[in-house]
Amino acid sequence: MGLYVQYGCGFDAPEGWLNFDASPTLRYERIPVLGRLYTRNKRRFPDNVRYGNIVKGLPGIRPGSCDGIYCSHVLEHLSLIDFQKALSNTYLYLKQGGIFRCVLPDLEQYIGNYSRRILQKDPTASIQFMRETRLGAEQRYRGIINFFRMLGNYEHLWMWDRYSLAEYLSQTGFSGVRPCKYHDAGDPMFKKVESEKRFRNSIAFEGIR
Repeated sequence: MGLYVQYGCGFDAPEGWLNFDASPTLRYERIPVLGRLYTRNKRRFPDNVRYGNIVKGLPGIRPGSCDGIYCSHVLEHLSLIDFQKALSNTYLYLKQGGIFRCVLPDLEQYIGNYSRRILQKDPTASIQFMRETRLGAEQRYRGIINFFRMLGNYEHLWMWDRYSLAEYLSQTGFSGVRPCKYHDAGDPMFKKVESEKRFRNSIAFEGIR
C-alpha cells in the first residue's frame, strides 16, 4: 500500500490514511492526564490523528513520498501567503504522478446568492453574505476566548473560485488540473477519505505532480 496523507482532517480520520490536524485542541487532548480532562469539544480527536501544520511542514513526511494527499475545507482558513506555502509543501510531498484533491467553499456561489438578494432589494443581503462566507466578525471576542479562536483558525481568511484556484494549482506545478466530483478519483483510496456533504456548495479540484 502507498502513502496517503490528509491534512486538516478534524474528526474524520479514515484508516489507511495518515491524518494530520493543526488544531490546538488536539495538542491539549494529548497532554498526559490533563488531556483526559479537556472537554472543550463534545467530540475528541480519534487516536490516529497526528498534530501537523501543512504550512510549517508535516512531521515525518519526506519529499516525494506520497501517492495521494487530500484536504477538505482547510485552505480557505489560510492567508494568501500561507496558502501558497501549503500548496508548495503539498506538491513537494507527492511522488511523481501522485494525486492531490482539495475541496473548498465556492466564492462564486456565495456572490451569486448575494447578487440575487440585491436584485430582490433584500436588506439582509450583505449580512447573509458575511455570515455565509465567514469573512466578517459579528462579535469581537476578548480574553481567552479570542485567544482560542485565533489559534483555531475559525474564520475564513481567503476565499476562492474555480478560476483562481485552478490558476494557483497550475502555477505551483500541478498538471492535469481539473474540477472534480465526489468519488470520481482514479485512485480508489480517495473513496475512504471523501465525504459527499463536504462537496456540496463547494469547489473541488484535482492536480497531479
